Amino acid sequence: MDKTKSKHVQTSNALVPTRVPAVVKLAPRHKHQNMDRAIRAAVARVTGGISPHSIQEAWSDWALHLSRSPGRQLELIERAQSNLLTTLKYSASTLLGKDGPAPFVPKDYDHRFNDPSWHKAPFNIWQQSFLAMQDWWDHATDNIRGLRHQDAERTRFQVRQMLDLAAPSNLPWLNPEILAETAKTGGKNLVDGASHFAEDMIQTLSQTHKPAPEGYKIGTDLACTAGEVVFRNDLFELIQYAPQTAKVQAEPVLFIPAWIMKYYILDLSPHNSMVNYLVKQGFTVFMISWCNPTADQSELSLEDYRKSGVLAALDAINAIVPNRKVHANGYCLGGTLLAITAATMARDGDDRLASITLMAAQVDFAEAGELLLFVDESQVAFVEDMMWDQGYLDRPQMARTFSAIRAEDLIYTRAINRYFLGKEDLPTDIGVWNGDTTRMPARMHSEYLRGLFLENRLTAGRFAVEGRVIALKDISVPMFVIATETDHIAPWRSVYKTKLFTDCDLTFVLTKGGHNGGILSEPGHPGRDFRIGHRAAGAFYDGPDHWLAGQTTVPGSWWPDYAQWLGSISSDQRAPPKTGNPALGYPPLYAAPGTYVYQT
Repeated sequence: MDKTKSKHVQTSNALVPTRVPAVVKLAPRHKHQNMDRAIRAAVARVTGGISPHSIQEAWSDWALHLSRSPGRQLELIERAQSNLLTTLKYSASTLLGKDGPAPFVPKDYDHRFNDPSWHKAPFNIWQQSFLAMQDWWDHATDNIRGLRHQDAERTRFQVRQMLDLAAPSNLPWLNPEILAETAKTGGKNLVDGASHFAEDMIQTLSQTHKPAPEGYKIGTDLACTAGEVVFRNDLFELIQYAPQTAKVQAEPVLFIPAWIMKYYILDLSPHNSMVNYLVKQGFTVFMISWCNPTADQSELSLEDYRKSGVLAALDAINAIVPNRKVHANGYCLGGTLLAITAATMARDGDDRLASITLMAAQVDFAEAGELLLFVDESQVAFVEDMMWDQGYLDRPQMARTFSAIRAEDLIYTRAINRYFLGKEDLPTDIGVWNGDTTRMPARMHSEYLRGLFLENRLTAGRFAVEGRVIALKDISVPMFVIATETDHIAPWRSVYKTKLFTDCDLTFVLTKGGHNGGILSEPGHPGRDFRIGHRAAGAFYDGPDHWLAGQTTVPGSWWPDYAQWLGSISSDQRAPPKTGNPALGYPPLYAAPGTYVYQT
C-alpha cells in the first residue's frame, strides 16, 4: 500500500457539493505530514479512534462554563447535600431493619443490580451510594447556558464510563452474587473465570474468530434458506432464494444489508429469518452479500457501492425477472445507500423500483443519537488516519464504540458473568452473528463519516451524485419505514425524519426492541408490539411526538403487515421465475449462502 498518497482526497463527484468544481486541485501534501498521520494512527489504535483532543476540548468547555456559573455551583452543592442525606437516611433505616423504597433506581437498560441480594444490607447501601453519585454527575454534566450541547454530552459519557468501571458490581468483594458463588463453589468460579479471561485475551490479541458453536453453523443452521448465487463481482454476491409456493408475486424483493455486518442477520435461524418468512409468503427474494474488504480494497467508495453494488444487483434481477419492477429493502447503512440510489434513479428517470423499504436506516443525521459523540473533525481525522494506516476500519474497532454506549449491560454485565461467576456465554444465533465481524474500506467509510454523519449533506441539499445534487423529495414510489423504540444506533425520531424530507406515500412503523432485535420481530416472538401509521403522498408533515400520541399499540409482529403491504402494491401472481438466466450471463454459480459470507 502506497502511504505517500492521501487515501481520502475526493477524486469522485459522489460527495462534492455543487458549488465545488468537478475537478479540485489540492496543494500537494508534504512528505513529512505522513509522519504526523502515522503518529495519530498509532494513538488511534490505542484509543479505538477516540481523539484525545476532542476529550480535552469537551472537559475544558464544561469546566470553564461551570467555573463562571456560581449559581449552578450552588445548585450542585445543594444536590450533593441532598443526595448524601438521602443516602444516609436510607442506610440508617436499612441497618435498623426497616424496609422502605430505595430513593435511587438504576436506568432501564442497567441490569447490574437485578439480583435480589442487592436489596439486602449492606449491598443495598453500596448500590444506593453508587446510584446517588451517578445521579449527581448526571446533573453536573447537564447543559449549562452557553456550553456546547455536544461537549455536555461528551463529559457525561466519559464520567459514565469512569463510574461504570468503579461500580460496586464490578468489585468481587462488594458484589453479593460473586461472594455467594465463590462460597458455593469453593472458588471454582474464579478459576473458570480466569480461564475465560485468558481465552478472550488471546483471541483479542491474535484477532482470530471463534469457531461457531455446535448448532450454529453458517449454511446449515444459520443463513440456511435454500437458494443460489446468480451473480458475483469483487464487491458482492447476489443470492436468489428458491420459491416455496406454487405462485409468487410478480415483483421480486431485493434486500440491501449494511456492509458493517454480514447479511445473514436477515436470514438468521429458520424461525426468525425475514428472508424465509417472505419466501413462504410467496415473494421472490434476492439478497446482496457484501464482500469483507481487505486493505487492497481501501479505495472502494460509496459510489462503488451504489453502482457496482445496488445498480449491478438491479441489472441482474431485471435479467432474471424481466419487465418487472423491484421492491428494494435497505437495512441500516444499506437503507441509507438505498435512499441515495433511489433519489438518483428518480432524478435520472430510472423507474425500476416498485417500492422502497428502510429498516432502522437514517437519511438525516442531525439527531443520530449517542454516536454523534464520536463525530467531529478531530474524531474523523483520527479514524481516517487509522484507516490510512491499515486500509480499512475493522469491525471490532467499531464494535467497541457501540458497546461503550451501553457499557453497563454490553461490557460489564457480561464481564461479571464470564470472569467472576465463571459462566460460559450461552450461544445464540444473534450472538454468533454479532461476533462474525466485517471491515469497512477506508475511502468509503471516510466519505460516509464526512458527507453524511459530519456534514449531513443528504438532507441539506449538498449531496451530489455524478456531479449533480440529489433530493429525497424526488422519490415518488411508496415507502415503508421501520424504526425501533430503543435503537441507540439509529434513534427512532431520527429515522422518523424520513417523512420530513419526502413527499411520497409513506407507511411508518415503530416497533418494540433495539436496532437488531426490533427488526427480528417474527410472528410468535414474545413481548413484541408495534405502532403503524400512513402518510398519503403530499400530506402535511406531522412531528414524531404528535404522531406517537395519536397511535395505538398493535400486539405481535409487524412482519405480516409488511408482507400485506408488499402484496397490496404488487401487480399479480405468477409461476416462480427460473433461478438465474444463463443466456444473459447470470447462471447459478453455487448454493446459498455463497462464499463471501465465510470471509474473515
